[in-house]
Amino acid sequence: MAETQVNSQITDAITQTNVKVVGESPAQSLGLAYQALSHSTGLAMENAMQTQAGMQQIAASATSVILKMIVEAGA
Repeated sequence: MAETQVNSQITDAITQTNVKVVGESPAQSLGLAYQALSHSTGLAMENAMQTQAGMQQIAASATSVILKMIVEAGA
């Protein structure tokens, strides 16, 4: 096989691209991890809020029933 000469500008451009990709990957990985953490925290807050709203509905219903029983008892 005959050896072919590759232009040094081409090899330099490829080397710089590879270095750029390798250099940016830790930041992208951390960004992805932080985004996943933020999403799961948001879901946990939403779940807590919905639980609290459900408990308030139960408390309001219980209060209505108790008031009805008091009124019916004639107190």
